[in-house]
Amino acid sequence: MFQDLDDTLAALLRRELPLNNVAISFAAPDNTFPPIEVTPPAVDLFLYDIRENLELRSNEWTDVRQPNGSVSRQRPSTRIDCSYLITAWSNAANAVRDEHRLLGEVMRVLLRYRKLPTDILQGSLVGHEPPVRALVIREGFLHSLGEFWQAMGGKPKASLHYTLTLAVNVFPPEDLGLAVTEKIIKVKQGVTE
Repeated sequence: MFQDLDDTLAALLRRELPLNNVAISFAAPDNTFPPIEVTPPAVDLFLYDIRENLELRSNEWTDVRQPNGSVSRQRPSTRIDCSYLITAWSNAANAVRDEHRLLGEVMRVLLRYRKLPTDILQGSLVGHEPPVRALVIREGFLHSLGEFWQAMGGKPKASLHYTLTLAVNVFPPEDLGLAVTEKIIKVKQGVTE
């Protein structure tokens, strides 16, 4: 599921970024970044936090009618927030300027979509209901960016916090059998004495 989310984000950025030859990475932005297979300029989307979205928790079951007339009942899905720290990387002479420009372009792309477009969804996200919701430039779940960069062994960089909310069905639907589609009531006229 998370690899499908990564693939979806990569497809969105490749389609929408106005810049050519930008590598997209999902590696940790540590002191060895970029890895050998990533040639700057690069955008790094580091998935740093996964947690249940308690505000969207629901207890309502859903009945689903099948084409054959049967009905199944589905427990509510669990809503999961996947938070990315997005950074830009360059090895040009004006690296900081290039990184800020690239990060700005990424921000513009992400701000266009409060829900991920269905035509770029990959793998298990195809046909995903409800749609994958996106929040850009929000408060991240990192308590301290300074501590984060220190723990990663790298130098602090400008970054965006990007959170996507997925619905995850953890229980299979329960088959309820055929749906009742009509009711027949028979009335007999009684004999009065």
